[in-house]
Amino acid sequence: MEVALRPVHDSDLPVFFRQMNDPEAYRMAAFTSARDPADWDLFAAHWERIRTSSDVVLRTVLADGDVVGHTAVYGDPGEREVTYWIDRTYWGRGIATSALRTLLTQVPERPLHARAAADNLASHRVLAKCGFRETGRSRDYAHARGEDMDEVALVLDGPSTG
Repeated sequence: MEVALRPVHDSDLPVFFRQMNDPEAYRMAAFTSARDPADWDLFAAHWERIRTSSDVVLRTVLADGDVVGHTAVYGDPGEREVTYWIDRTYWGRGIATSALRTLLTQVPERPLHARAAADNLASHRVLAKCGFRETGRSRDYAHARGEDMDEVALVLDGPSTG
């Protein structure tokens, strides 16, 4: 499967909206910023902000030409963080790892940080394959789960592995 990144197009947004409204994927993400993932207006306003922000590197993830998710780097210098979201029907195929590795070549600054729900072992594997290492754990409120839960913090100091 060929995985590629490209800038986000307007036509990607309905696909992202559908992907982020998958209950199982939303639950797995746990610490999502979407308080109400079914609210299109909030979704559209959020995406308008991040697409026009000068400090966000945002890409659509394609697998064999199909839109399967997105990935980004955002935040203040020294505290920049990676994020990614892959359509659940594509999980387990190495797409998140490939997409993140590609993004890390496009964003050479370090350190980069990441966070994942402690029980999201697949995301931990993706981050580890890309060279991230765990730096700590915390407990916080996860909107997607409606409860406090553990979250793992990770960092990438050097080039990605891979």
